[in-house]
Amino acid sequence: RLRQAPGLALQRFPSRREGRSAALQHNSRHLSDPRCFQRHQCDKKIREKVEEKKTFLIAGLGNPGAEYEHTRHNAGFDTVDALADELGCRYWKTEGGALTAKGKWHGEEVVLAKPQSYMNTSGGPVKTLMKTYGVTPDHLIVIHDELDIDPGTIRVKFGGGHAGHNGLRSIGDKLGTRDWYRVRIGIGRPPGRKPVVDWVLSQPRKDDAEAFQHAVALGAEAVLFLMGNGLEKTQQKYN
Repeated sequence: RLRQAPGLALQRFPSRREGRSAALQHNSRHLSDPRCFQRHQCDKKIREKVEEKKTFLIAGLGNPGAEYEHTRHNAGFDTVDALADELGCRYWKTEGGALTAKGKWHGEEVVLAKPQSYMNTSGGPVKTLMKTYGVTPDHLIVIHDELDIDPGTIRVKFGGGHAGHNGLRSIGDKLGTRDWYRVRIGIGRPPGRKPVVDWVLSQPRKDDAEAFQHAVALGAEAVLFLMGNGLEKTQQKYN
């Protein structure tokens, strides 16, 4: 039995049912206020946007093995390595037929990948990783060497053909679409009658090496810019 202190009234606490009813009435009044309703809708959109965030898969194309390191055909591998340095990725693991590392860029989840199945069969590992991480084609960025672009320069585009590049052909065949981003590292055509295969599988020398490294650095920079600013602005800045 409660005893009432002099000068004080006993406080009656609401029952659980009454508490729920009061809370519902409060929420109803809260949402009926236009300012509160708009703020509620804004918060909801922000939550939905956060929930809709997708992972970017950045696949650099090349061939595994010491004999192919830093060759023109491995421009994709070198660019992904430059991105790993920029994003602070130190741990690499083998999964899905590729070497992968994870990082973040302005809140975006990023998976870096270097397929280890050789250039001509790059599509298998890329498709596997996309399935593993729930990556859609519009969040796939493929970095590769390009004969028809001058050394030291790059181009960025979305979609298109493979122009005889077997790595791109393999990815397109496996995905059943050509609609994904490409960052193309210019290596130029071989001089004179030098066979194309010897050109792409050799390391650039002297001035060519400097231009190659410049293009690799530009490619890494363009990938980061693309994720944050979209295709049009990236093309205006780098193409």
